[in-house]
This record gives sequence, C-alpha cells and structure tokens, in this order.
Amino acid sequence: MNRRSFLGVLGGLTLTGGLAARGQILPRRLGAITPGAPLAPDSPRGSALLGGLAKRGYRLGQNLVYETRGAGGKIGQIPDLLEELKAAHVEVVVTVGYPTAVAAKAVQLPTVLASGAGDPVATGLVQTFAHPGGTVTGISDDAAMLSTKRLGLLTELSPRPRRIAMLWNRDDLAMSLRFEASQKAARDIGISVQALGVREPNDFDEAFLVMEQQPPDAILMVSDSLTLLNRKRVIDFARQRKLPAIYEADTIVREGGLMSYGADERESFDRAASFVQRIFEGEAPANLPFEQPNRYLFVINLKIAKAMNLAVPNTLLAFADEVIE
Repeated sequence: MNRRSFLGVLGGLTLTGGLAARGQILPRRLGAITPGAPLAPDSPRGSALLGGLAKRGYRLGQNLVYETRGAGGKIGQIPDLLEELKAAHVEVVVTVGYPTAVAAKAVQLPTVLASGAGDPVATGLVQTFAHPGGTVTGISDDAAMLSTKRLGLLTELSPRPRRIAMLWNRDDLAMSLRFEASQKAARDIGISVQALGVREPNDFDEAFLVMEQQPPDAILMVSDSLTLLNRKRVIDFARQRKLPAIYEADTIVREGGLMSYGADERESFDRAASFVQRIFEGEAPANLPFEQPNRYLFVINLKIAKAMNLAVPNTLLAFADEVIE
C-alpha cells in the first residue's frame, strides 16, 4: 500500500472511531482504481471528483474517507487492488478504463465508470444504457461520433490524407471496439487505415517500423493504460517524422502532442461525483442510467505545429477551446 492510501485508511479509522464514540453518523467510504496512476486527491481527475463530492456535502477528512489505487499498467494486479478496496470497506468505487470496470463488476462492488471504458453495452458490462441492471453505471462517450470528429480535425489540418495510422491496445476489448468505430469512420470518408494493434511496450517498436516503411499521412492514438504509458514515444515519433497526430486527452497535448479532441475530464469526474452521491444516498447502480459527457474540448499545440512546419488554418484555430503557444 502506498503512503497516500495508508494515510487515507489511518485518517478514516481515526475519524470513524471518534464519530462512533459520539454517536454521530459514520463517514462514507469511497474507492477509486485505474489501470495507470492512482487518482490522487491533488491530481486533476482526483480533485475534480473530490471537489464534486465536496459541493454535494461529502468532504474529505470530515464525512468522507477516500481510498485510491493504481495498477501502473500492470493489469493483472487489478483484482488484488480491488480486494484491498473491499477490505477497506469502500461503498462505491470510481473506475477509469475497461479492465478496472470488468474486475469491479466481478467482485460486485457498486461501480461508477468515470472515463475510458468504451461502450458498456457492446462490451457486456451492462444490459442497456437506460437500465444498466447490475452493479455498474457511469459515463460513456459515443465512439463513432468522436472518431468522425477526430478524423475531421485531421483532414482540416492535413487535406486529403490517404492513410491514417491507428494505434490501439488489441488486448483491451473496449479499445478494440473504439478502434473499429474509428476504422469505419475513416473508411466512410475514403481514408484507408494502417491498423497498428499493440499488446506490450515492445510492440511499439514494430509499429514505428511499419510506419517508417509505409509512411501514413497522420496518426490517431486510442487511449488506454498501455498507449498512455508509451505516449512519449508516440509523441516523439510523430514530431520527428512531421506527422500530424490527434489524441483523446488534452493532457497529451500539454506534454508535446499536436492536438486532441475528447471529453472534458473535469466535467466527467464532477458528474461521476453525482453518481457516487446518489449511491451513497441509497440508489442502486442498476437503476441509474448511463450518461454521456456534456462538454468536449479541442486543444491544439501551436508551438508544436510550428516546429513541424505545419500551417494551421485559421478556421481550426477559431474552433479550438485552447491554443497552446
């Protein structure tokens, strides 16, 4: 257990004991788990989640105990981490990514998907969007719509691309379905797809070699723990080869990627807090319909575009929610 999680448990035990001794209401217990880094309270996602709960009356250190875990890309550790959360008596777990949602469903923990789990109906996580019917609810975006939008932004920057390389984790069912949606959207507008599925870090070397031998006109990277852990390699490859690339999260653009289009994660995690509140107050995940993000962000790094000698049309800049210079 990391130091942050230990302090969360220790603080929770102290608070619980004090409240019980005075006959007051015990604090609620929230868990969070991701395939990557833990949702630390001071991280952008963690602060959005806990801030959303605070404005709904659940405040860390007062009436809320928070336990967070992250697998660091080691997907096989997720079941053990969930057992730790169960042992800590969490009442609800907020998850990021498909593997964590599947594992949380398997151990029957009430689960709120906040981001990155794909289509929960297509993957079998829930029965329907309107009536999930089990222990899982939350937020899911429309992969087909997003894929079409991302491809449109690429074609705006790089007119008439003939071939787009798509990187995704072929071992993640949700991301494979997202890739298929992206592939269909590309074919519908006459663009061929260079399918580059990866399963482990070494596979990126082979993907880069394929792109060296058969250069695409642009790159689209589907985000999951594997591709995100190797994002710097993709960013560097695209920049060195002067290949326009689009990502799903603005954090990648802030690290040197060219552009991104995806859900506003602060809004998504704030809304995840609303699901947590409702479960704390007695509603069952089975009866809480899935929702879609309300706000999507287009972010472009003009500094990187200039370094790659890419001319960014004014229409594209005008559409951007944020331009990094």
